[in-house]
Amino acid sequence: MRALITGGAGQLGHDLTELLGADSAFPYTHAELDIADEPAVERAVAEVEPDVIFNCAAFHNVDECETEREPAWHINVEAVRNLACAGPKLVHLSTNYVFDGEAPEPYPEDHPPSPQSVYALTKLAGEYAALAYGERPLVARGAGLYGTQGNASKGGNFIERIIAAAEKNGSLAVVGDQRLQPTFTVDLAQALVEAVEAEAEGVLHLTAGGECSWHEYTETIMELAGIDVPVEATETTVPEGGATRPLNGVLARPRADSLGLTPLRHWREALEDYMARAGLSAGARID
Repeated sequence: MRALITGGAGQLGHDLTELLGADSAFPYTHAELDIADEPAVERAVAEVEPDVIFNCAAFHNVDECETEREPAWHINVEAVRNLACAGPKLVHLSTNYVFDGEAPEPYPEDHPPSPQSVYALTKLAGEYAALAYGERPLVARGAGLYGTQGNASKGGNFIERIIAAAEKNGSLAVVGDQRLQPTFTVDLAQALVEAVEAEAEGVLHLTAGGECSWHEYTETIMELAGIDVPVEATETTVPEGGATRPLNGVLARPRADSLGLTPLRHWREALEDYMARAGLSAGARID
């Protein structure tokens, strides 16, 4: 599998590159390839001659999208169309935010979307662009991604940021009414490659097993890191000018299961693995 990877410096792009190896993976950072520039995309595809394009690039600061609507549209929608029209199979990463979060049960792949923020709207429009213009495209919805590469645009991934906040403040307050499946990008990378090898197309949900609230997730991070601080559960509020987030962000995967794709690990098992690799677990931190 010869793969062009956009967002190559990000968490998922890094793990896809590591998984596929230097002979098969050709990652591009934003500085190296502006995916909103159609001729630049065409040149990159001509140079790499990939079998598949993994689009891991996005304007994903949820609150900034509310005010930076034009850049969000360019990156999350127009650029996806450029990649879809470039020729090779496109694997486009999307999000659980395309749903409104009001359903009582996890959302299957065929549930009607109902985006509640600019970010969610542009990501849904990007899905439609991939599906409308791509050749055998695959849209993979994920949730709560984290990886050893960190998230530079947000000052580290959630785990890194919450550990830093605990050590600085001595206490934490985290929403307890939003539920999701935090997903290790190592596991997601493996799932994406398996899906491509299985010739999957259309929409798939690929998230960690189980589910938790951000509060439960945070308490588990503190436990594994060996940090004893109080963690208060709060309710979600939307500040003026901020983005709405789904309370139920849990995804079901009946279509992925029907294709025989391997389920991702339970979120806690994957988190334990990540924290050991990242040197954030209690034993590593003591050393």
